[in-house]
Amino acid sequence: MTRAFDLRTPWPWLSLAALVVLITFILYPLVNILTASFGVGDVENGWSRLLTDPRGLSAIVNTLILAAIVTCTCVLIGVPLAYVTARYRFFGKSIIALLPLITLVIPEVISAQTWLMALGNNGLITRFFRDFGIHLPSFYGWFGLITVMTFVYYTYVYIGTVASISGFDVHLEEAAQSLGTSPARSRIKVMLPVILPSILASALLVFTMVVGNFAISMILSNQLPLLSVVTYQAAVSEGGAAPVMQSTFATVSVVMVMLILFVNRWIVSRGRFEIAQGRGAKPQPITGWKGAAIGLAASFIVIVSLVPLAVIAVGAFTVSRGPVMQWGNWTLANMERVFVTAPQPLVNSLIYAGAATLIGVAFSAVVSYLIIKKRNAVTPWLDYISSVPLALSGTVLGIGLVVSFNAGWLPLTGTATIMVLALLVRRLPFGMRSAQATLYNIPNSIEEASISLGSPPFRTFFKVVLPMMGPAIASAAILTWTTSVSELSASILVYSGGRETLTIQVFRLIGSNLMAYASAYGLVLIAVILIPIVVATKVFKVDVFASK
Repeated sequence: MTRAFDLRTPWPWLSLAALVVLITFILYPLVNILTASFGVGDVENGWSRLLTDPRGLSAIVNTLILAAIVTCTCVLIGVPLAYVTARYRFFGKSIIALLPLITLVIPEVISAQTWLMALGNNGLITRFFRDFGIHLPSFYGWFGLITVMTFVYYTYVYIGTVASISGFDVHLEEAAQSLGTSPARSRIKVMLPVILPSILASALLVFTMVVGNFAISMILSNQLPLLSVVTYQAAVSEGGAAPVMQSTFATVSVVMVMLILFVNRWIVSRGRFEIAQGRGAKPQPITGWKGAAIGLAASFIVIVSLVPLAVIAVGAFTVSRGPVMQWGNWTLANMERVFVTAPQPLVNSLIYAGAATLIGVAFSAVVSYLIIKKRNAVTPWLDYISSVPLALSGTVLGIGLVVSFNAGWLPLTGTATIMVLALLVRRLPFGMRSAQATLYNIPNSIEEASISLGSPPFRTFFKVVLPMMGPAIASAAILTWTTSVSELSASILVYSGGRETLTIQVFRLIGSNLMAYASAYGLVLIAVILIPIVVATKVFKVDVFASK
């Protein structure tokens, strides 16, 4: 229940200050994108130009087709793998169940790069088959896009489905089978309808991520028009002046993602099956040729999805002469470039991601506290606006920031501030969701008892509430850090010379076909992501994925 707006306490003033910040850096850029798409003065309306632009219309259609295909392939891989993992025990299952999670922290730019190193025109596997007279199809275009995105995004379907199957009450299946229904039919008629909302929600998440994908689309699309690619190209060609077409494409992307999120919410809200907590099915052991076949099939999927880690580790220490990789010849020169010759991208990544993480987690903790514990007339708007970045791709966010802060009352373009701001806004929902989930579980009586003993509200927040939020804040900090370090789509639009991050450097080196150097920077990028996760989970016992 919303409380009275009592200006005698500090909380309403903090709420107003937070609202001003969110409006300035989230709503204001979004409104500027929308208004810029209609043109100003003599500049033609972007929507009129879009309707007569075959490439732009093709990009929208191609993006929808690609998203639909990748979503289907992810479901075809993720659901069976989740079922096998949840219901059976076989040799190597513990590793197979864990390894897909690693793909979540591999940056997409690294995935695209390493698949090219393996199956590109001069890739390791391509050259191997070419020596035997076998010519593989080009990895650019539809084939490469579908392949890479499938093995990047199937994990999201796998995670959502395996949790749903593990929590399904096996008594329902047993009851159906006791009435004469075959095991296979009981799973289709009883279990599938119950877990279907989870599958559909995960599938729509994949659809959304494909629509907003930038790194893989930019590297592998070649001449195939895609929405994120034409949006970026329009942004580069138009710059900060008269940003009509980039704003139009960005608006189309926002509308598409919002429609998908609306459908997702509608599907989840219409879940018609409510089941009391029961006994999950105990995984059954499979031995013999069936166990071997299931283990090999599951292992193949997981191993293929981890190709980026293996290829990049090898490529980082491989001798190269320009774009030519001399496989089998080893060197430390590539790593020397990262740490000695040109270390600025590494330094920039650590500074920008670190600042975004610290500011983002602190802001999320305070605003979440206001929303959950100090409700007033402003706090619902804080909740709504802080969720808006979920509907924005990185490309859209980058365009909004450039259009809004290129000049005028707050010129940020070309500064380190706009780099941090892009990372901060992009990952703000992570911290908000984690902090709010924890605050719901903290009784108001604890805080009230502290205040009744004479502790002021601020001191109570810092001494009582904040320590209880510690595990969730730590988890949110790790997730924010890992995703900020690997962010590309927004930062590629707002960065300026000398402010390249590791992901931007990898992207530029791939564009120059310098795969050995790109591998070295990419390997360091993965280390920067994984080391904090390992330290947090093993040393400080932080459940990194608790907020998911």
